[in-house]
Amino acid sequence: MQKTYDLIIIGGGPIGLACGIEAGKAGLDYLILEKGALTNSIFNYPVNMTFFSTSDRLEMANIPFMSIGVKPTRTEALEYYRRVYLHYQLKVNLYEEVKNLQKCEGGFEIKTSKAAYQAKNIVLATGFYDLPNLMDVPGEELPKVLHYYKEPWPFIGQKVLVVGGANSAVDAALECWRKGAEVSMVLLEDEVDQNVKYWVRPDIMNRIKEGSIQAFTRSKVKEVKEKEVVITTPEGEVTIANDWVLAMTGYRPNFALLDQLGVELSLDEKRQPCYDQTNQESNVPGVYLAGVVCGGLNTREFFIENSIAHAASIVTDITKT
Repeated sequence: MQKTYDLIIIGGGPIGLACGIEAGKAGLDYLILEKGALTNSIFNYPVNMTFFSTSDRLEMANIPFMSIGVKPTRTEALEYYRRVYLHYQLKVNLYEEVKNLQKCEGGFEIKTSKAAYQAKNIVLATGFYDLPNLMDVPGEELPKVLHYYKEPWPFIGQKVLVVGGANSAVDAALECWRKGAEVSMVLLEDEVDQNVKYWVRPDIMNRIKEGSIQAFTRSKVKEVKEKEVVITTPEGEVTIANDWVLAMTGYRPNFALLDQLGVELSLDEKRQPCYDQTNQESNVPGVYLAGVVCGGLNTREFFIENSIAHAASIVTDITKT
């Protein structure tokens, strides 16, 4: 007879780990399923990324997060969550992707790339960094179009177009320019996002103002070609020479898993899942949501520091009877 877990947590990021810690403390038989590396989203961040938050706000489970600077780096975060994982001996299956979720007698059936499981309860802590928002333009499938940026070294001496005006786009544009790339940007608005990190925003604004980085404002990419990109601007179409396109257009939650379970989504542009904010339970009994997945397409409302508390709320609800 197949074993039934009290709780299966889908997602091995910081919030998924926090849920595992709380489940372990409560004596629940749990398992965390992560389709990639531990804290896979953080692993996929740009190599030189610095968090907006301070290290103390990213702490969990009474384990201090020590960083050299006030704001930790990607590498420091990876090391911190590795230590959390080891300290609590968390039960995590890495590189095991969840393929299908469905309701069954007594709970839920979870089918992955490696096995099948049963659980009384499920937590979706899947984040949003794994599914990029596509530009939906001809040529986006070309190898030179990248939706993830790691580091500037491949772009030395190259003509790089960065699409987007938020933190990831600005970081990529500045790093590539400083390593010798010829950088242009396509911005939907008149300037980069107001929410760009306050110590970075003046830098990119000055580089654009002086002409070091060319910015096409109130513009969109129309087509990507082998050696060019066609841009729609207020003044008409512009075609520029191009070697690489860094499409920093944002990311979205895995709505497919929510749909499989019958979790309702709001009908507005946010597509926010239905859940009870007091205990994080969705409209489907036994299905809980934790972290940025709670925001749907509104990915700016939930962060690590304000989502860690979801873990305790969920486990308290599961163990209340």
